[in-house]
Amino acid sequence: MTKRVIVTGGSGLAGKWVVEDLVAHGYEVLNLDRVPMAKGTARTLITDITDAGQVFNALSSTTTAREFDDDIEPKPIDAVVHFAAIPRILVTTDNEVFRINVMGTYNVLDAAAKLGIRKVIVASSETTYGVVFAHRHRDPAYFPLDEDYPVDPMDSYATSKVINEVTAKAFHARTGADIYCLRIGNVLDPVDYQKFPTWLQDPALRKRIAWSYIDGRDLATACRLGIEKDGLGFTVMNVAADDVSSDRPVAELLKTYYPNVPVRKPLGEFETLLSNEKLKRLLGWQQAYRWREQVSGQL
Repeated sequence: MTKRVIVTGGSGLAGKWVVEDLVAHGYEVLNLDRVPMAKGTARTLITDITDAGQVFNALSSTTTAREFDDDIEPKPIDAVVHFAAIPRILVTTDNEVFRINVMGTYNVLDAAAKLGIRKVIVASSETTYGVVFAHRHRDPAYFPLDEDYPVDPMDSYATSKVINEVTAKAFHARTGADIYCLRIGNVLDPVDYQKFPTWLQDPALRKRIAWSYIDGRDLATACRLGIEKDGLGFTVMNVAADDVSSDRPVAELLKTYYPNVPVRKPLGEFETLLSNEKLKRLLGWQQAYRWREQVSGQL
């Protein structure tokens, strides 16, 4: 039986890989975005996620690819992957970042609940830990950053993501649906591996993100595994690569840039500071794309 998934923000950097992966694995996918996908991997329904009526209509729309298909009647949706958002600070005013991200997520979860959709994957962010977009350097409470961390950001983007996690938990309490929030590390497109020579020269460039990264294709796998894994209720999981995006050992990075931050567990030589242990344990996720392999021959 064909599984139908709606992806919001599928035209964006991360969302396009989610759509491509789902289509490649036999899912019928509808993309909700402000602009069509560049490659046209799935049909795009132009949708403003801050308009509750548009979102409700979109989540109850047909997922068929063409208007002249034999059967264009809307069918039940199996899952929603919600990536549509303002992706960072400094691209629009702080209040718009907050409004769009918070209300967009509320509208998606509200429509999904009322339409009986039992699985929603929500894009959260590593910024919730309060380090990435702090006004100036800020030490976290400890490393590695894990899902039990007392998140305390100061910026509008990360605050919107914290609120979205709370909203997701509330909708799970209402409906019992599975709602998985993914705290995503720095997403890389294949073309981004060309930047590594510059990044490796100056580790401070990626200090704020604790040298995290995740290939968009590995992120897509995590989303699909979340769709396929039932029964976790509401949960938050980090999505990050196994290693840091630096050729310097983690101990050296911490000594240089975070000398006063407690380290709660022994770390491997290049082990990630954004823990992915929960993702592996609950979804069985494994990394496929590592920066050292991707940049081979470029350095």
